[in-house]
Amino acid sequence: MSSIQNKVALITGGTKGIGYGVAESLLNEGVNVAITSRNESAAKEAANALNENSKTEAKAIGIKSDVRNFESHQNTVKTVLDHFGQLDIVVANAGLGHFISIEDLTLDEWHETIDTNLTGVFYSLKSSIAPLKKSKGYFISISSLAGTNFFAGGSAYNASKFGVTGFTQAAMLDLRKLDIKISTIMPGSVATHFNNHTPNDADAWKIQPEDIGELVVDLIKMNPRTLPSKIEVRPTIPPSSK
Repeated sequence: MSSIQNKVALITGGTKGIGYGVAESLLNEGVNVAITSRNESAAKEAANALNENSKTEAKAIGIKSDVRNFESHQNTVKTVLDHFGQLDIVVANAGLGHFISIEDLTLDEWHETIDTNLTGVFYSLKSSIAPLKKSKGYFISISSLAGTNFFAGGSAYNASKFGVTGFTQAAMLDLRKLDIKISTIMPGSVATHFNNHTPNDADAWKIQPEDIGELVVDLIKMNPRTLPSKIEVRPTIPPSSK
């Protein structure tokens, strides 16, 4: 496996859930991390917590950023480069969901879902290509099993995640010739705060955020000759439907 110590990672939506789990896993491998949130205080507080619990000398910083705004993400990349001097890894994790029948789905809910989950991934990659090309870096999008399995009440969310999977896989074919690696992770049920859920003991059967963090670390450490381009991740034993 390749060493990833002293590399620099940018993680969108990194204050809790999958994003925080990925940030924590990378930090404990000696990777400096920048996490983003639309809420500046949340970003700073999460970065402070990461630094307090870190097992290495690597550092975390928190940045206010909105993936729905291209200029905002460009400024985020510049902040990371100004602070750490390089950018090696981008994890496009920021996302949300509105789970409601198409009959009741509002225009605002549609646009918020697509703008955050799909356009936000495009902006995250587009603004990062130059530094990732320089570092021969890695871009990872957090899609979902909903990016291949549709369900009732998921029209906007399914559309965004089908789009993320297709976009990042096509981008992978475009950018591998530049020595930029791209992978799409597609988790099933994860114990996070997603969709206003509060993680609890009943979530023990679910994928845990640190499990996705471990997967990201393994991907980045893999010999560069090999690229797992799309990874589906499921709980081993989901609750019985009976």
